[in-house]
Amino acid sequence: MAKKVKTKEQKRWYKNYKAFLRLTHKKPQYIYLGEKIDKPSIILSNHVGTIAPLALELYWDVPFRFWGAGEMNDSFKSMYKYQSRVYFHEKKKMPLFLARLYCLLATPLTWWFYKGLDLISTYKDARFKRTLTQSIETLKNGKSLVIFPEMSINGYTDELKGFYAGFVVLCRLCLKEGIDVPIFPAYYKKKENVYVFGKKIDFSDLLKQGLGRDEIAQYICDKANELKDIDLSDKIITKSKK
Repeated sequence: MAKKVKTKEQKRWYKNYKAFLRLTHKKPQYIYLGEKIDKPSIILSNHVGTIAPLALELYWDVPFRFWGAGEMNDSFKSMYKYQSRVYFHEKKKMPLFLARLYCLLATPLTWWFYKGLDLISTYKDARFKRTLTQSIETLKNGKSLVIFPEMSINGYTDELKGFYAGFVVLCRLCLKEGIDVPIFPAYYKKKENVYVFGKKIDFSDLLKQGLGRDEIAQYICDKANELKDIDLSDKIITKSKK
């Protein structure tokens, strides 16, 4: 079993902020269909807006870092533009005028929350190399990575349409570093407030099957979708210790 790694030391104001958020976000339950995640891994999950990330950040007891859009981890202006146009307008289908108006309140609150997150920024240009470098360092330091790679340009849906393949690039680089990083598909069931983690998938096994980058992304996406309809009645539910 991997040595327990302490999470990033959080500032008092951020701990208080999370304590406030817990008043309105009930503690989720976690179901592991295979082994417990006790060593640095990559978790690939559906997003469900802000709900799935909060379900992990507020209560999960596994040391990890999120991947997140660089625009959300950059300047306040950049976050406002991204939230109003991309998140609320394009993905949540809110009229653009209302999205811009709503974000006058939402963005300041989100800004402070993101200041406390130990987020790894992702980009669609050459800066993605920085993402990969930070991610490998994170895994080597004993923390897992939580990535929400779903294709959500048309909004968040219960049935995942596909996964972007950026994580496959990371897995290949890890393999070159001698790290056969375990992958866990995951699915947050919003109505039940349950987070389901699938069985471990070794990246090297996917390569042995002769799967290409996009095929690997789709394979993991399909595994995540399978968790959506799983019968929970006979599964062991593990509550966070937080």
